[in-house]
Amino acid sequence: MNSGWLPQETLRRKRDGERLTQEELAAVAAGLADGSLDDAQAAAFAMAVYFRGMQAEECAQFTWAMRDSGDVFDWTAEGLPGPVLDKHSTGGVGDLVSLPLGPMLAACGAFVPMISGRGLGHTGGTLDKLDAIPGYQVRQGTHKLRAVLREAGVFIVGAGDRLAPADRRLYAIRDVTATVDCVPLITASILSKKLAAGLQALVLDVKTGNGAVMPALEQSRDLAGHLVRVAAQADLPTAALITDMSQPLARSAGNALELHEAMDVLRGEPVGPRLLEVTLALGAPLLCLGGLDDDEAGARQRLRETLASGRAAERFARMVAGLGGPADLLERPDAYLTPAPVVHDVPAPRTGWIAGIDTRALGLAVVALGGGRTHPDQHVDPRVGLDRIRGLGEAVSAGEALARVHAADAAAASRAAAAVQAAFDLSDEAPPPPPGPVIERMDAAGHSV
Repeated sequence: MNSGWLPQETLRRKRDGERLTQEELAAVAAGLADGSLDDAQAAAFAMAVYFRGMQAEECAQFTWAMRDSGDVFDWTAEGLPGPVLDKHSTGGVGDLVSLPLGPMLAACGAFVPMISGRGLGHTGGTLDKLDAIPGYQVRQGTHKLRAVLREAGVFIVGAGDRLAPADRRLYAIRDVTATVDCVPLITASILSKKLAAGLQALVLDVKTGNGAVMPALEQSRDLAGHLVRVAAQADLPTAALITDMSQPLARSAGNALELHEAMDVLRGEPVGPRLLEVTLALGAPLLCLGGLDDDEAGARQRLRETLASGRAAERFARMVAGLGGPADLLERPDAYLTPAPVVHDVPAPRTGWIAGIDTRALGLAVVALGGGRTHPDQHVDPRVGLDRIRGLGEAVSAGEALARVHAADAAAASRAAAAVQAAFDLSDEAPPPPPGPVIERMDAAGHSV
């Protein structure tokens, strides 16, 4: 780190809306990584960028600085017989797509080194779901990751100490400083990890709607455009989809509960059509970008076949065993995933149609149950959450369950039930059909197509 650098001067310049130099951005990333930028300064930097933004080139330079704050994987020397691919979601409620999609891609011949994160705000995190598996280690050394990638074709882990360490620190700071929904910081966070993972193609799932980090469609378009343009500057072929988060994507929200539902997908069991559609819609263009298929219709069929044949489930089982979890998790999930001690239905207060869902409120209800964090070091209870969540447009009778609460105790269950009831808007008449799960697609130039 530059010994002559004054972080307070950089903070002042960004506070006043000035463009930071490449050297300053590299110093910020290095200070985040080595701790010389303290928590107060890191929070001030995040807040300054939140209000003042970053120019496109400035954001790209900060992304590269965060990538280069640690090790960068290079898979070319491994001689892998397939492309190195990955996906990323900006996060939502009931968004468990990574868990089945990674193994599905691997079963199609891809290699998927997925570096995932923990929950941010009201949104769930893939690593928190995997923490529900006994023995599964989301922090692994490079040698182990290379072995698992060769054996299973996929790993889903957290960024280790040496992979984009600047982002790991800033990620936790953003979670507790109300700077989660900041386009330049989201862009740098996502792409620094993905570029450090040594990818050859990437697909992005940018959520919109009241349960998304970016609830307004224009915000989501802005973020998707930033992401694909910065990725293009780094020569990373990238597709971006904008998908709906005006209701939970899955029928469950909560770590072990979502893991159960992900395993239902992998076993080819019936799941909600929205969840399967988003999974296929993300996987198909990624297979094409990676050269594993010529058209998306054929790619969708290949992905479906990995579920019907059991090949995706097999890849998932290899990954879980390779990273320390039980080899028979898919066959005996109840032997390993401890249920919550209190389970209650949440009754509909009256008869009607579900005309609206405050999806963010459902996510916060899960956090309040202990299924998320209000500070970086908080313990997460994998047992708690919601399942059997009803969807937009469904008819319900008075007393019929809107969802089911899984809680650590009766008092927590009662509070969550009240929050869930308040999150559902019931109407006397059937509402218009809800939007489809895939709203738009963004091309490599950052334009909606």
